[in-house]
Amino acid sequence: MKAVLAICAALPLAACATAYEGADAPAASAGTCDAAPVQYHVGHEATSDMGAAILAESGARTLRWGPPESAWTMDYREDRVNVRYDRDMKITAVTCG
Repeated sequence: MKAVLAICAALPLAACATAYEGADAPAASAGTCDAAPVQYHVGHEATSDMGAAILAESGARTLRWGPPESAWTMDYREDRVNVRYDRDMKITAVTCG
């Protein structure tokens, strides 16, 4: 019983311990989105082939299409490229997140 109490008393202290931070901080991971090189796609038709090209050229891992008048979550993902388009299926914006 004393061992259980000792463990229960020590458990909150473990939560205060700092996490190990190695000397080598990881560099930006592959798959980080860069929307600058794909801005020339704005005004083009939103097609699956265009989406694949934007995904490849931006360096992102995932693509999120933004239909007209749609709501999006505000969660930011550095590995995602967002492509908004209008009712005429023309790309209006390419952003990361």
